[in-house]
Amino acid sequence: MKIINPATEEIITQIEVDSSATILAKFNAAKKAQKEWASTNLESRMEIIRQFKFILQKDMEELSNLLTEEMGKPISQSRNEIKATLTRIDFFLENVSSVLKEEWVFRDSSQMMEEVLRREPLGIIANISAWNYPYFVGSNVFIPALLCGNAVLYKPSEFTSLTGLAIAKRLHQSGIPERVFIPIIGEGQIGAELNSMPVNGVFFTGSYNTGIKVANEVQKKLLKLQLELGGKDPIYVCDDAAVELAAESTADGAFYNNGQSCCSVERIYVHEKIYDPFVERFLKTVRAFKMGSPKEESTYLGPLTRKSQIVYLQQQIQDAIEKGATLLTGGKPVSDQKGYYFEPTVLTHTNHKMEIMREESFGPVIGIQKVKDDAEAISLMNDSCFGLTAGVYSQNRSRAEKILNQINSGSVYWNCCDRVSPRLPWSGRGHSGLGLTLSKEGILCFTQPKGYHLKTI
Repeated sequence: MKIINPATEEIITQIEVDSSATILAKFNAAKKAQKEWASTNLESRMEIIRQFKFILQKDMEELSNLLTEEMGKPISQSRNEIKATLTRIDFFLENVSSVLKEEWVFRDSSQMMEEVLRREPLGIIANISAWNYPYFVGSNVFIPALLCGNAVLYKPSEFTSLTGLAIAKRLHQSGIPERVFIPIIGEGQIGAELNSMPVNGVFFTGSYNTGIKVANEVQKKLLKLQLELGGKDPIYVCDDAAVELAAESTADGAFYNNGQSCCSVERIYVHEKIYDPFVERFLKTVRAFKMGSPKEESTYLGPLTRKSQIVYLQQQIQDAIEKGATLLTGGKPVSDQKGYYFEPTVLTHTNHKMEIMREESFGPVIGIQKVKDDAEAISLMNDSCFGLTAGVYSQNRSRAEKILNQINSGSVYWNCCDRVSPRLPWSGRGHSGLGLTLSKEGILCFTQPKGYHLKTI
């Protein structure tokens, strides 16, 4: 499989991919190793993960440069991703003991009866990860999975396979047995092969269409399933919002990582009273973003990771223009240099007849729509099959929370956006997914409960 640098379109290297036979062999190896791993005490597993965190810190520059080279993420953003991953590891280490602690839920001394709840690992986890945030998305799964005593068959995206192999190498250096964390390398078909194995849980991050295929395969086996899928995340800017703050914050939320985030701001609704000043400030912010080589520290926008996305974005933009949208800036790929570069694009006078306001873009493109009041904004924000994140900008917390309470979304924001915390569950509604990661519940989901009825005779 060829690994392409999206900034130069040059081949970085070629790597061997897995086959049905190698995946089966890796599954069998993990199955044998998992029980021994689960039998180690929790503190030993925690110490290994602490060592992994130390190695990530030590190798941060090497790992950041590798991610930038194969994915196109600006170097400062690659470094930020790894730094933030360290804090997520801290969260899991700080909370896993209390989550896994056994509970005496009932005692009756007269009948000499006790009821105890204990938790066991699921077994073998298929972790099919994403290219846009390989450290974030991957570690949300494999860190708590390993801490809870599971073995992990880890398939990084074909667009960040070198990063995936680098993660595996450092986990093994930390002390994770090679048969307990095993990388599976290849494109989509290899992920499908992995799903066909008799694993005990499937954790997938990707598109809605692929997620449905994964769910159809997994449901027949009655396995634990978690799907982190797409989003069409809305923001509403109220008439009492701090316009400059809202414009600068939402511009960053829409274009950070080139808009290639599940929780990127994908559609903006602005109260008619502040629509013009908001658009003016938003446009000024976007035009100041520096596009260039992702290896340069000052670069904010690098190339898209996937060449195929260029055509898709052009189709969305053309559809919007044909239906009455105004193109304020951008709208096309950068043609005077190599690489998958696409101009940051802002469209106004948009509406819900346009794909730009209904279908996930996953790129540096945003539509801005004028609304007359909160009720119209709420209606439009909920007019979507997705439900990952949503936000409101207002100086009135009570007003903002009243609006957010009516939005069908797994995460909601007041005066912020495009934010993930390890302390809160990360979950989607509708076409945005099933199940969750992160928070204490995101540790529990890698376990299965066992109830003990214990009677002394």
